[in-house]
Amino acid sequence: MARAPGLLAPLLGLGLGLGLGLGLGLGPPGPGAADCGSLGGAERLAFAPAPGVHRLAPRARPPGPLNPLYGTVRRFLSAVQLNPFPAELVKTLLNEPSSVKVDEVVRYEAGYVVCAVIAGLYLLVVPIAGLCFCCCRCHRRCGGRVKTEHKAVACERGTLMAFLLLTTLLLLIGVVCAFVTNQHTHEQMGHSVEAVPEILLSLQGLVSNVPQELQAVAEQFSLPQKRVLEELDGVGMSIGSTIHTQLKSTMYEVLASVSSLGQALQVSMDDLQALNTTLVELRKGQQDLEPAVYERRERLLTLLQEPSCQGCTEARSRAQALELGADFSQVSPVDDVLHRLKGVPEANFSSMVQEENSTFNALPLLAALQTANVVKELKKVVAQKPEGLRTLAEEFPGWEAASRWSRTLEEVEQSSRPYLKEVQRYEKYRWIWGCVLCSAVLLVVVCNLLGLNLGVWGLSARKDPSRSEAKGEAGSRFLMMGVGFSFLFAAPLILLVFATFLVGGNVQTLVCQSWESKELYKFADTPGNLPPSMNLSQLLGLKKNISILLAYQQCREGAALWSVLQLNDSYDLEKHLNISQYTAKLQQELQNLKVDMKNLDLLSPAAHRDLEALQSSGLEKIHYSTLSTSSQLAYPWQGAILISVSPQGSSVLGQQLQKEAQGLQNLYQEQVLPQQSLVVTWGMGVLVPGPSVSLGLLSFLQESECFLIREMGYFSQYVAWVREEVTQHIATCQPLSGALDNGRVILCDMMADPWNAFWFCLAWCTFFLIPSIIFAVKTSKYFHPVWKRLSSTSSEETQLFHIPRVTSLKL
Repeated sequence: MARAPGLLAPLLGLGLGLGLGLGLGLGPPGPGAADCGSLGGAERLAFAPAPGVHRLAPRARPPGPLNPLYGTVRRFLSAVQLNPFPAELVKTLLNEPSSVKVDEVVRYEAGYVVCAVIAGLYLLVVPIAGLCFCCCRCHRRCGGRVKTEHKAVACERGTLMAFLLLTTLLLLIGVVCAFVTNQHTHEQMGHSVEAVPEILLSLQGLVSNVPQELQAVAEQFSLPQKRVLEELDGVGMSIGSTIHTQLKSTMYEVLASVSSLGQALQVSMDDLQALNTTLVELRKGQQDLEPAVYERRERLLTLLQEPSCQGCTEARSRAQALELGADFSQVSPVDDVLHRLKGVPEANFSSMVQEENSTFNALPLLAALQTANVVKELKKVVAQKPEGLRTLAEEFPGWEAASRWSRTLEEVEQSSRPYLKEVQRYEKYRWIWGCVLCSAVLLVVVCNLLGLNLGVWGLSARKDPSRSEAKGEAGSRFLMMGVGFSFLFAAPLILLVFATFLVGGNVQTLVCQSWESKELYKFADTPGNLPPSMNLSQLLGLKKNISILLAYQQCREGAALWSVLQLNDSYDLEKHLNISQYTAKLQQELQNLKVDMKNLDLLSPAAHRDLEALQSSGLEKIHYSTLSTSSQLAYPWQGAILISVSPQGSSVLGQQLQKEAQGLQNLYQEQVLPQQSLVVTWGMGVLVPGPSVSLGLLSFLQESECFLIREMGYFSQYVAWVREEVTQHIATCQPLSGALDNGRVILCDMMADPWNAFWFCLAWCTFFLIPSIIFAVKTSKYFHPVWKRLSSTSSEETQLFHIPRVTSLKL
């Protein structure tokens, strides 16, 4: 029984160690101690991109056969307008229109003034010349028959016919191009007018869609909310399952230890009762054995002290040492301990372990039931929307200006439709006049060609005078008809040419060239050039001015308004994305996410009472050291018995010693050996179990922290996505650059180029009418009948410097 005191402390420590171990395992984790691998991290959320602005398809004039003509017209206009972009003049015109000086305008428009003078001279000279020619023809003083034909006349006639044919072909080329460009201008004007509302609607969509996109981005907060709410539905079960998995191996070992603890407690109580019985028997045996041993020792010493005892010195010393090796009277009685442990064990440890095992396996369900109310409160917190996200769109710069601009652009688009219809109507008038005047030029071309054909036919048939005169007269009449049409339509032609030239030329040189070279953007970027009412930064409510040229270039690259308008200086995006207060509420509620596991007490109250009774029984106060000497009974008794083998012979002393030795042997066999067997049985020890092993209140702090980290991961994904959307994708200003580019293409490539090509071709025809008139008049007289010189001596023939007058043919 010597092991009982030594095992008591370790067993008591076992129970305390298990209890402390479980308590530390479920306590709050230290910094970085949370291992959330079992619960898993946040999944990747798929946010729907905000509905982007309808990108404006770029317009471009496809290459065609008229491109060389357009290039020629542009080079001509560049030669007409040699002055650079009039920045100061435009600045004055925009800011103080009344202070614009006429001489500055005339100086800038010097090339157009020269062209206007030329057109004025044409408008003055050609009609006057036509009027004079008409008067001359009415008085029959222009034209007549050609004198006798000779080589000089034939050469002159051929030259005039060749120049007239060349001029007519040039007119034909010009009028064909004029017809084509007139029709192309009309078609492109229609397409351009239809494109204007599209551009305005695109700009209106750019302005109006910015708040809608921001609102759509803010509404995407429902995606992490929905995911968190879904996971909250199973948070108790999930955390309970996670903790069950983590504690499963440890808990099963603890339950096995508790089961062993119950068994050891029962065995220990049985051994303690056996110990009490043995101690009573040992004490009784000691009382019977002690007098007998004393009596035998005295008689043995008397015999060994006889003078006749030979070699008895060693035996005498052994006999003096003969005594009991253990004093069982010094062993503390265990009656009091047994009295205190009466009724122990009260608990059924086997049944208790089975019950606690079932309760532990039901931990996920128990966690779900106990966290239901907390989850309900958590859902209320999650369902709320952070204040910053609610005002994400309302506080965006230009929110009010955006609605105002959107309404303005919508009104402009609606009000522009009647004006665009008027433009189409006037364009139709221009197209009709262009067709009429082109037809007039074409009529001149036809008259010239018919006149030349009939005249050449008449010249080839002069062998028959009657036939040749009729064809020649007809050819001459057609040529004169062409001359008459030329004089008649010269004024309308030059007026139409100059009017379209003045408008189209200035559009090309003043607007298109500076637009294409980016001078217009540089002019708008220069401070003071634009009036305050046209300041883009003020119209958008920005804190600092922006470069229109830089903004245009960034918009062409697809940049968002955030970077183009430099909104980071006027809009605190991080303030709206700060959801710390929202997450703080969520974390505060998560701290209440705990489960009271009182039902999972590994020791029942009865078991607690058993162990408490054992601890307070005083078992550790029993002295067991005296029992260890009990094994010394054997040695002196064996020494005394060995006296019988001493060489005493067959003397009376020897026989007496032999008799005493036999008596000691009998005493040893009958009383000492039974005592030793009892001591050995007691020495097997008393195994005393430890105290309570209880989980008590399980706090889910570690797992709730892991859950919070995962749920915060969803909101972090949303915040990062919103930051990227707002700063890089939302409200791309491509429609703005696209509208500017398309506006330039519509105005310059689709309208100005065909318009300018039309007046250029018409001007070509108009100015080639002058050589056509001259060559037609000169050539027409060679198609009249030839007046042959007669041999008569009439006064008409003999008069000096007489010019023959046509009498048989009136033109």
